[in-house]
Amino acid sequence: MNAEMKKPKKREHLNTWVVVFCIIVAVAVLSWIIPSGTFQYEKIDVNGTVRNVAVPGTYQRIDKSEAMPTGFLGLFASLYSGMVSAADIIFVILTCAATFGVMVKTGAFHAGIGRVMQKLGKRDLILIPVLMVLFGIGGSVFGMLSEFYGFYPLIVGLMIALGYDAMVGFAIVALGEFVGFMAATLNPYTVTVAQSIAGVKLYSALSFRVICFVLFMGIAVTYVIRYALKIRKDPSQSVVLGDPCVHSFDRSKLDEFKFDFRHALILLDVLATLIILMVGLIKLSWGYKELCGLFIIMSSIAAIISGWSVNKYCDELLEGAKGVLWGCVLTGLAKGIVVIMQDAKIMDTVIYFLSNLLNGAPDFLSAQLMLLVQTLINFLIPSGSGQAAVTMPIMAPLADALGLSRQVACLAYQFGDGLSNLLWPTCSIVIVCGLGDVRYDRWLKWFGKLFVILVAAQMIMLQIAVVMGL
Repeated sequence: MNAEMKKPKKREHLNTWVVVFCIIVAVAVLSWIIPSGTFQYEKIDVNGTVRNVAVPGTYQRIDKSEAMPTGFLGLFASLYSGMVSAADIIFVILTCAATFGVMVKTGAFHAGIGRVMQKLGKRDLILIPVLMVLFGIGGSVFGMLSEFYGFYPLIVGLMIALGYDAMVGFAIVALGEFVGFMAATLNPYTVTVAQSIAGVKLYSALSFRVICFVLFMGIAVTYVIRYALKIRKDPSQSVVLGDPCVHSFDRSKLDEFKFDFRHALILLDVLATLIILMVGLIKLSWGYKELCGLFIIMSSIAAIISGWSVNKYCDELLEGAKGVLWGCVLTGLAKGIVVIMQDAKIMDTVIYFLSNLLNGAPDFLSAQLMLLVQTLINFLIPSGSGQAAVTMPIMAPLADALGLSRQVACLAYQFGDGLSNLLWPTCSIVIVCGLGDVRYDRWLKWFGKLFVILVAAQMIMLQIAVVMGL
């Protein structure tokens, strides 16, 4: 009895919802402490798109009576505001999970993955660098992020079936697309907007950014491969050990599914849907509405091919959606943080304060501090083009005063915005965690070391850019 009483209790980690709610509480308190203020904004045509761009030197304090700092009731009401604000994203998460849940239950993925395993044999590790580079090129060249949402269930399930875990599959897509987005070469949402506003020649320093892409992607690929090899050797080392995943495939059951004509038609249905989606998003300016519609059509066709009844199809849709409810609530919580800051009008104040910190900074630290500032600002403004519109009119002339080139200012923005998308709960990471059914706190635990490594690499490349006089 005494021995049992002395046995140390297993340390219990805080639920991710609790962590994010604590951030909401902190921001709500700061909404009363941080002075409210705003820049003046003007509409400017940036490469054919009209954007609200901050006017440097126009920041003004405003009285708290003109803003809406968050009170006690508002603190809890922010969940409602956040859920409403993120309604489109939440429906995307539910739709992806529900429709791909249907696709899994058809058995086509099991049969297809079984065929892939037979073809690859022990060479399946090659999938990690190949897929990551493909996703990375999409993010780097075209600024593709949401276009890859449909791949999370597929790749997570594939990697689990191949003997890895959900984190490997999740990291392949998340690191691939977001590191590529960060190491942007021609990204129209970051490079084009930032360089245009800063008055830098469009797509200049392309060769340098290509080198950055190769370096950053190489680091990310190496990190994922090392982890994959470790957990394949010892599955108990998995950071998501014990966490159920809605996209899991039972490897032992793969042999039960023989690849037939129906499976081929269903996989062709998936491929055609993803191709149509990418074309629509890139060429036809489609959005979440069309994405959800396509996925519902895709799953309906798969159900018809499988010979399901309408009731079975609806039941499987609901079953698939249940698993990602936590991700939907987390997305609403995280969006509540942004809503609180917008209501209290403290975003521009924080940006003004952070930009002022750069004045008088030592020359050898200026570029690195600019990177830090842009990384912090991305917590407030998770939109890449939105952050460029607010910060580049301020950072570009500030770079002149600090003795930095405006090209370096664009790189600091690009690096700070892109990488922190994988860190801050206000950014897209909580969305893709919901899509991949990977807990946000598990991701942070796994990603933390890599984040530090990539930030160090960013700082080195920025300093090289300064020395080169880009």
